[in-house]
Amino acid sequence: MAEQREKLHIVVFPWLAFGHIGPYFELAKLIAQKGHKISFISTPRNIHRLPKVPENLQPLVDLIELPLPRVDKLPENAEATMDIPHHLIPYLKLAFDGLQQPLAKFLERCKPHWIIYDFAPYWLPPTTSKLGISCISFCIFSASGMTTFFEFIRRTTSGSESSWSKDIPEEHNESNESGVSDVFRVLTTSDAAQVIASRSCMEIEGEALKVCKSMYSKPVIPVGLLPPSLQFSEDRNDENLDTILNWLGKQEEGSVMYVAFGSEVTLSDEDFTEISMGIEMSGFPFFWVLKMQNTSKVELQDLIVNNSGKGLVWRRWAPQVRILAHKSVGGFLTHCGWSSVIESLQVGCPLVMLPFQIEQFVNARLMEEKRVGVKVQRSEDDGKFTRESLANALRSVMLEKTYRSEAEEMSKIFGDKELHQKYIDEFVEHMEIHRPAIKD
Repeated sequence: MAEQREKLHIVVFPWLAFGHIGPYFELAKLIAQKGHKISFISTPRNIHRLPKVPENLQPLVDLIELPLPRVDKLPENAEATMDIPHHLIPYLKLAFDGLQQPLAKFLERCKPHWIIYDFAPYWLPPTTSKLGISCISFCIFSASGMTTFFEFIRRTTSGSESSWSKDIPEEHNESNESGVSDVFRVLTTSDAAQVIASRSCMEIEGEALKVCKSMYSKPVIPVGLLPPSLQFSEDRNDENLDTILNWLGKQEEGSVMYVAFGSEVTLSDEDFTEISMGIEMSGFPFFWVLKMQNTSKVELQDLIVNNSGKGLVWRRWAPQVRILAHKSVGGFLTHCGWSSVIESLQVGCPLVMLPFQIEQFVNARLMEEKRVGVKVQRSEDDGKFTRESLANALRSVMLEKTYRSEAEEMSKIFGDKELHQKYIDEFVEHMEIHRPAIKD
């Protein structure tokens, strides 16, 4: 008979971006399915934007709201990166740092066994150490992205060069309006953690995970890819879903290009124009989820008119997994964030890759090597792309069957729930075996 271990109380505390909150929430639900108590902590607006917790897990998952303090230059009601342009993110980090005392009081009162945190709360380790709470630093990047960031840190401290770490902007090593750099946050939180958790699996990133494990003097545990459930993704009261599905249902099978660049990419005027014109040149119907920061562009109306009704520009939240799984969608024009890559390949949808920042370039290279998509060519001189290079990449993915075939083959790994559940089982078992003794 298997040994019955005492149930754990685990706090889950993601950074204020839905590219982070989403996978943290998926991980929290999967841990709760093993019978452990979860306290999922974020700000009120972010908590209200989460999908509903499945009924069978509601007794085990508490959603804890910590109000975000006001910060000058941060718009009212801005509680996630999706609410602001990129240049205001340092002020969101400054507001996030204001959660230090409320979170400390919660931890002192509840005394959880573990806390799973993100890169941002550099101020948290002294509190967890004092209370005897064990820490897991959960990186939502690919393992390849993790190794690249590690190489970037090593390059900035030693002056050495790395071909992949050149893709990371120097801004991450510079102090910003929050008072510290992203590199400082990452180093502090990862150094203090007892475990590093990676959103990856050996079947996709075996070599990169081996490199990760050699980098840290502590366990590095893959938790699987956390492919979101279609059922969970649809379990929200979204009055716009019928509009989306009706429009997609009128398009021919495999004819639509889905376009979305995540919550943290704010397009420049030049990039917006080239993307708009590139989509128009390609001639394919499109469904474009556009951030509010980009909807004031004059080109938007021209794009809609010139495409003679072929496109739908969506300015609100959209059920991305549901759209990608629709039979009319033939490709995904994406910034290549790891969550977007997983969601697309989970349903066998090939990629047109236009990375903008951090590990997105690394993910694009990795997926290009696996032939599940095409990267939009940029100039070697200035790093810019053109409407022509974008249109060419769109046509390649939409017209050449190879990419669809490879993406569908890759879905056997990305969408394998049983495979990824095994990683969750091993991760939870580690937390159970290494359960800390809570201090009084």
